[in-house]
Amino acid sequence: MSGAAGTATHRRSPAWLRRDAEQVSGALPPLLAAAERLAASTVPGVHGRRRSGPGETFWQYRQAMPGDPATAIDWRRSGRTDQYYIREMEWEAAQTVTLWVDPAQSMDYRSDLAPRTKAERARLLALALGVLLTRGGERTSLLGTQAARPSTGAPQLMRMAIELAREVEDRPDFGAPPRTALVSGGKAVFLSDFMGPREEVFPALIHAAERGVSGAYVQIVDPAEESFPFDGRLVLESLGGGVSFETHRARGLREAYLKRLAERRADLMDTARRCGWRCLIHRTDESPRKALLWLYGAIGDL
Repeated sequence: MSGAAGTATHRRSPAWLRRDAEQVSGALPPLLAAAERLAASTVPGVHGRRRSGPGETFWQYRQAMPGDPATAIDWRRSGRTDQYYIREMEWEAAQTVTLWVDPAQSMDYRSDLAPRTKAERARLLALALGVLLTRGGERTSLLGTQAARPSTGAPQLMRMAIELAREVEDRPDFGAPPRTALVSGGKAVFLSDFMGPREEVFPALIHAAERGVSGAYVQIVDPAEESFPFDGRLVLESLGGGVSFETHRARGLREAYLKRLAERRADLMDTARRCGWRCLIHRTDESPRKALLWLYGAIGDL
């Protein structure tokens, strides 16, 4: 029996199936339940798509413009003034929103100043946003997973939850959004610490905009990564072990570190501005409600 075949057979054994079932049953319900609670506490009601377009729900009146057909004029509303008014309906076509949660090992970091890792906060926000989008009738997808095909409804939410709870092997030290085909004209949300090499992170961000996709970046950081509260001898090492640096004067590095962090954030903000995207900095010691509310509003405004 070849090694690959043996491994495949082994993974179908009762022991492996039980392990997978325990992983899913142990991690999935709390994550999905937490996401649903967060969604319910942040946005009590699901808003409409807040833009004009084909649909059956009234949106707003606007003054008629040259080129508008006479059949579009609302004569009852226009009869009360000297102006002609068009009755616009709310756009009701389903939109596709692609989510990407950075699976890199750097996202596993958690200092004593934070209650959760960056990865845990990113997964919670992604799934809670998925809950809100699903309630609004939108299609969602989770980039880089088995839930990458856009879909809607409870089955897609379940697929996303399973993928977010799954253990990923061979993870890099730092991540960047995969340069896969995105739905042209759709929207996207990328959740990451964006701490990876610039030549890997930013081309991937620009690639999404070049596909005609609008969206938002959420840089998730630990409070210790913002303040650098270290002193004396310190060994700085990436969680994957790919980067290591030792110093006996950690405090002396603080100014240089904070300068580099500010430069990275300025690059993120500038890229978002040039691409027509939005950017949020979110700390893991902050309430996730604030970030979710911002995300929900940003997606609706794009």
